[in-house]
Amino acid sequence: MKRASCGVGLGLRWAFLDEVLANVRGGGPPLQVDFFEISPENYMRRSGYVPAALAEVGERYPLLSHGLTMSLGGVDPMNDAYFAELREFVSAVGAPFHSDHLCFGGADGRLVHDLLPLPFIEEAVHHVAARAREARDRLDCPLAIENISYYVSPGAADMSEAAFTRAVLEEADLGLLLDVNNVAVNAANFGFDAQAFIDALPLERVLAIHVAGHEYRPEYERLIDTHGAEAPSSVLSLLTRVVERTGPVPVILERDNAIPELGVLLRELADIRTAYNAGLQRRAAA
Repeated sequence: MKRASCGVGLGLRWAFLDEVLANVRGGGPPLQVDFFEISPENYMRRSGYVPAALAEVGERYPLLSHGLTMSLGGVDPMNDAYFAELREFVSAVGAPFHSDHLCFGGADGRLVHDLLPLPFIEEAVHHVAARAREARDRLDCPLAIENISYYVSPGAADMSEAAFTRAVLEEADLGLLLDVNNVAVNAANFGFDAQAFIDALPLERVLAIHVAGHEYRPEYERLIDTHGAEAPSSVLSLLTRVVERTGPVPVILERDNAIPELGVLLRELADIRTAYNAGLQRRAAA
C-alpha cells in the first residue's frame, strides 16, 4: 500500500484554521508541520469560506483524510450519497488513503456521534471485512482502519482485541491507522500489556499513527480518552517503539478538547517529533 508523506503532522481544527490560513497567505516561513489531517465530514456539503480555506491550506501542506462516520461495524446499508461525495472529496484533496474506525456508530440511519466497540468474535470479523472491502471499492483508494478506545467489552469474546484487529486487516487487506494513545488507555483500563498488544499486530500494515492525550477520572476509576491533554511520556514511548518497528510513517497529533493556542500545539509537535526521530534512530542502529 502507498504511504503518505512521512513526518509529524497535526489534525486541523476550527480553533486554529484561521491562524493556519493567515500563515499560508502571509507567505512567511511554513509552520513546523509536515502535513495536516482533516475529517471530510467537517467539510463536505459546505460552500463558501470553509472549502475555500481548506483549498488554500492544501496548496501549501499535504492533507490526509480521516473519517468519523463510516460505521464499518454497523448493519445499515452503505449510503450511496455519502460515499459518492466522500470519494470526490478524498480525490480532490489528494489524500493517498482514507481512514476510519474499527467500530460501529449507529443504527437505523441514526448516528450516535461516538465510536462504539464491536464484539471480538469471528462473525464480526467477516462482517466488518466485507463492509470494509465494499467501502474501499466505493472510494477507489486504499483504506485504513483505526483501533478505538472503549470502556466496556460487548459480550463474550472469541479472541483478543489484537487478534480481532489482525483478522479484519488480513481478511479485507486493509491498512492500519495505529492510535498509540488508544492502546495505552485500553491497556490501563483492562489490565493488559500495551507493548504486547502492539507486538501482536501486523505492523507492516501501519499507514499512519495517531498520538493524543488522556485524563484519569477518579469518579470512574478509568483513563478517559479525552483528546484534551498533552500526550504523556507513556504514549510517546509507545510511539518510539512502534516507529522503531515500522520505519518512517505519518504521525498525527489529535487535539479535540481544551485546544490551546497553535503555538502550544507546535511545541507539543516538537516533543512528538523527538520521540519519532528516536524510533528512527533505533531502527537505523539495529
